[in-house]
Amino acid sequence: MTVSESDGPYLICSGLFKIYKVADLEVVALRGLELSVDRGEVMAVVGASGSGKSTMLNILAGYDTPSAGTVRVGRFDLLHMTNKEVVEYRRQEVGFVWQETSRNLFPYLTAYENVELPMLLTGVSSKIRRERSTELLDIVGLSHRHKHKPAQLSGGEQQRVAIAVALANRPPLLLADEPTGELDEVTAAEVLELLNNVNQELGTTIVIVTHDPAISTSVGRAVAIRDGKTSTETMRSVSFERTIGGEAEGTEEFLLVDSSGSVQIPREVLDQLSIKRRVKLDVTDGRVTLESGE
Repeated sequence: MTVSESDGPYLICSGLFKIYKVADLEVVALRGLELSVDRGEVMAVVGASGSGKSTMLNILAGYDTPSAGTVRVGRFDLLHMTNKEVVEYRRQEVGFVWQETSRNLFPYLTAYENVELPMLLTGVSSKIRRERSTELLDIVGLSHRHKHKPAQLSGGEQQRVAIAVALANRPPLLLADEPTGELDEVTAAEVLELLNNVNQELGTTIVIVTHDPAISTSVGRAVAIRDGKTSTETMRSVSFERTIGGEAEGTEEFLLVDSSGSVQIPREVLDQLSIKRRVKLDVTDGRVTLESGE
């Protein structure tokens, strides 16, 4: 279902749940996840394996459907889309870059043909396809390699072409799943710089899902997922142009309060304070204090 766009966040998840059935068991991958992203923002979502970040990414990409909650991207309500709207959403609203370079490109097509293919599927004229493919390959710095097939390109070059493919139909949202996971440090830095250029030149909103600290410390905002819920948010005064993995200045980390008023307190803090099942809460002079209620 499509909805009218407002002045609020471009992407919003509220009380998002995803439950999988495995035989007679139910596995809860997302437990009321909350996330908002402004139009034109570049941000990272981080979390350990099994935290729910890949499930969230698949839902945002239109590859999976949530079990409950609210998830909207632009004018699309991802919980109530028809099959026709799902196809429109995948083709027009969102671009996707997989970690495995082999999943992003057809091996028997050249770089140019790979970039052209999404536009061919949506009926774009040959003239516009040619202009757009040339423009994108130039943006990713591979116009001189446009006749090469994936096997003739390095891993970093393949990811650059994959980004061009994902942007072919001018989607306002780009999702990247561990985009530097198979790359060395130097090549990873080049891909991150490219994503920054794409954001600056095209105004594309970019969400990067990763467990790589070099990426999470190279964006202005990183949200951590733990046990299927967003737990912390880190704000930094940084850009992709600084040395990858370097120290960030002006870093602040916040706990997140969801729409029901819940806050995830890190386990190590609870253990340090000997807090188990119950706490006492005190509000004095604008400060909230918790102490063990056992």
